[in-house]
Amino acid sequence: MTSLSIIRTLLDGGLVVLIWMVQLVIYPSFLYYNKENLIQWHKKYMSSFSLIVIPLMFGQLGISSYQLITQANTYTFTSLFIIIVLWISTFIQFAPIHLNISKGTVSEKRLISLVNKNWIRTFLWSLLFIYSFFKTIFI
Repeated sequence: MTSLSIIRTLLDGGLVVLIWMVQLVIYPSFLYYNKENLIQWHKKYMSSFSLIVIPLMFGQLGISSYQLITQANTYTFTSLFIIIVLWISTFIQFAPIHLNISKGTVSEKRLISLVNKNWIRTFLWSLLFIYSFFKTIFI
């Protein structure tokens, strides 16, 4: 067990906690705001949340890339593949939804869709954390 593996597992753990909070608390709460309040809150939420999630995501990507280069194996390849899928999903699917919300293009259907679509990221970040945890602890 290396200190880099521990840091990686901590980053994965931080992201899994965040995604579950987003999935179970933050995104569903959007449905309780009227349109004007949601737009105002969403802008604040995005700037504040970005300060937390961006360093974690870049740290996870950086360490995973380094691990693949220095110890190419099934674990490092699979981990980086999942991370790339998460990044693509975040920027292609979720960033536009959040941009639309910030611009005022809000509907109950769109907000429910946001929660439903986010289950895949919740599943993938959870899977990634479990994989890293067991790899770090038991191997």
